[in-house]
Amino acid sequence: MGYILAIVIGVVLGLIGGGGSILAVPILVYILGVNPIQATAYSLFIVGLSALIGARKQYQLGNINLKIGILFAAPSFIGVFLSRRWLLPAIPHKLLELNSFILFKDSFLMILFAILMLFAAYSMLSKKALNQKPIDQINFLKIILEGFVLGIVTGLVGAGGGFLIVPALILLSGLEMKKAIGTSLMIISIKSLFGFLGSWHSIIDWSVLLPFSGLSISGIYLGTYLGKSLNSNTLKKSFAIFVMLMSITIIFAEVF
Repeated sequence: MGYILAIVIGVVLGLIGGGGSILAVPILVYILGVNPIQATAYSLFIVGLSALIGARKQYQLGNINLKIGILFAAPSFIGVFLSRRWLLPAIPHKLLELNSFILFKDSFLMILFAILMLFAAYSMLSKKALNQKPIDQINFLKIILEGFVLGIVTGLVGAGGGFLIVPALILLSGLEMKKAIGTSLMIISIKSLFGFLGSWHSIIDWSVLLPFSGLSISGIYLGTYLGKSLNSNTLKKSFAIFVMLMSITIIFAEVF
């Protein structure tokens, strides 16, 4: 089941430019039994490699804005590397103990992951214009700061961040949905693979990671093909609903 869903991860990435890690982390944790901390590292590799293949295809289709992508990606991969290398190891194993309730690091990261997904879903469902902004109206400083903050978040929760990057690109730079998807894949590939390097010192089970990544890559070609025939607004709303449902599922699984 886990390997079948690996293909779905690729399809989601190719179709909507994000959401692969939303599936990857829960699949690795709940189906394949990988430790949540280790799963965040595996997710960075799986999603980063798959996104790299998808970004190449999107570039051929003319769906990547290189200038905005580089502005976002550079501070983002710095943030994710710093987060994986120093911030994540500094979080204590037991964060909160209240009567019989104990909040452990693993559960905290999964709940944080789900809360961020809810905020992303809300931003995608909000009625924001999708028109391309003139170059002099794009707030490049905000794009750089947003990239760094999302890099920190990516390092903590092991998410490529497409579910946050896509709405950020739409809202801050005015990219239309399909260009935001392509640019998002480029950003995800860079920062996820750099983030994985921050976990290189840990023990990695390549017998799980490599087949999972290969199947995910095969799925991204199907997702990219399907995305050609879908309307941008339909993609945006479907993406938001998908993210919201996944976040509720993760919170329910961790709390109950």
